[in-house]
Amino acid sequence: MENKLDRLTKMEVALKKERDSSWMTHWRDIADFTSPRRYRTLIFESNKGDKRNQKIINNRATIASRNMRAGMFVGMTSPSRPWFSLRAPDPELNEYWSVKEWLSIVEERVRQVFLRSNLYNMLPIIYGDEGIFGTANVIVMEDPRTVIRLFSAPVGSYVLSANENLHVDTIIRSVPMRVRQMVEKFGYDRNSRNVKNLWDRGQYDEIVEVSHYIGPNYWEQNGMADYTGMPFHSCYWETGRTASDDYLSEAGFEERPFMAPRWEVVGEDVYGSECPGMIALGDNKALQTYEKRKAQGVEKMINPPMSAPMSMRNQKASLLAGDITYLDVRDGQQGFRPTHEINWRIAEVIEMISKHEERISTAFYEDLFLMLASSDRAQVTAREVEERHTEKLLMLGPVLERQNSELLDPIIDRTFAIMARRGMIPRPPQEMEGIELRVEYVSIMAQAQKLLDIGSIERFSTYIAGVAQIKPDVVDKFNADQAVDEYGIRMGVPVKIIVPDEDVDMVRQARAQQQYAMQQAEMASQAAQNAQTLSQTRLGSGGSALDAVVDQNGEEAA
Repeated sequence: MENKLDRLTKMEVALKKERDSSWMTHWRDIADFTSPRRYRTLIFESNKGDKRNQKIINNRATIASRNMRAGMFVGMTSPSRPWFSLRAPDPELNEYWSVKEWLSIVEERVRQVFLRSNLYNMLPIIYGDEGIFGTANVIVMEDPRTVIRLFSAPVGSYVLSANENLHVDTIIRSVPMRVRQMVEKFGYDRNSRNVKNLWDRGQYDEIVEVSHYIGPNYWEQNGMADYTGMPFHSCYWETGRTASDDYLSEAGFEERPFMAPRWEVVGEDVYGSECPGMIALGDNKALQTYEKRKAQGVEKMINPPMSAPMSMRNQKASLLAGDITYLDVRDGQQGFRPTHEINWRIAEVIEMISKHEERISTAFYEDLFLMLASSDRAQVTAREVEERHTEKLLMLGPVLERQNSELLDPIIDRTFAIMARRGMIPRPPQEMEGIELRVEYVSIMAQAQKLLDIGSIERFSTYIAGVAQIKPDVVDKFNADQAVDEYGIRMGVPVKIIVPDEDVDMVRQARAQQQYAMQQAEMASQAAQNAQTLSQTRLGSGGSALDAVVDQNGEEAA
């Protein structure tokens, strides 16, 4: 039977070969001109302060990627406002107040866990990697203090693999670890002879490369209560181990603990493509060339190369302002002058630079994302985003949907599962027993995508109000209560603001009873006033009008 580590080592070698044959060169090219430090091939590149931006002269792409990252963060997952809500899959269940209240409590507890963790520190990094390289990764681990803790590896330090449904389900990452970290994490006895020797010699800060596999548990033992019976497996081993070395540690997960969101996927590709960083690469390279040529031209104009007669070889020559260089100019000879005249229109070069910068900005959707990142978070609305950037939102639609399915949904599911195992989720109402929750996103950009539905509700309401001016009974065709519920859901209004249907019915019944009682009291009061008026009205026979009415009623009754 094949050894577990032998299989994982062969898998790592095969996946690295597939990745290195194509993607690594492309990623390196993008990194050199956009974000050099988010690309790493060697573990020994960590904690290095060397300059890696030697090819970047104009930083337009770097700034655009930064604005894109900030815009996605603010527009999709801002910590200052709710960006997701939990719903029952059956719309009728969402009408029950007990269900609404339970979902609201769970939402708030999940949000508090997110705020205490490092989620909002990691999300901008993930968005940045996706936008620049097309692919990102994040691992959500359980933390005893903050419930969850997220880790993300730089591009180039990990490999991915997908299952038959083309969903990424495997990651193997290269982790640089110091000797003391390995002993602390795995224990002295679990480490290789090499690590033990380094520890014994006091070389605690030496770097060792460790491989970490997270993926399907191919060795799953059904019915086992420990990690061997869990669907997902985790295994650490020292890279380049000898045959006698064993794995460093093993663990299991009930749900997939890592996410590998991608900007766009072509066919059966495992890694993402067609991202802004890839689209802008040509313009980015051209921009650096033009910027370099402009600098060279300006330098030659300010400090040009000079030519002089041979007779000046041993004479003083000066280029200082106001200084004088004396020389004899003979017939047919030139004096002390520039070797060649720089006669070019720098405005045209600047215009070309501006066009490349504009195309890079467009590739990164900078105008849309910059508005989200720079606007007052309390003031910017989904309506404003939709009205100003409808076309861009339509183009971003598939990207946003992929973020939901490949990043945000799994993070929420993983967090919810950890919280449930810790007893942090209250017992659901009877109606929700055994029912899987559905996540609905209510961020600025998610709402902007939904404004088409909201607009249709608004237009229909306005139309009904207009027709009612001519034919009032047309309002019987309009379910106003349901319209309010649907509008609130699409706008992401907190559930506690919308009164439940059963409470509305009770309020309306109480109001109707109150109105009925008031009508009865008013009628009684009016009857008493009428009786008093009749009693004060004298007839010719000497009796009052009230007596006549009483006598008449008595005769009719007889």
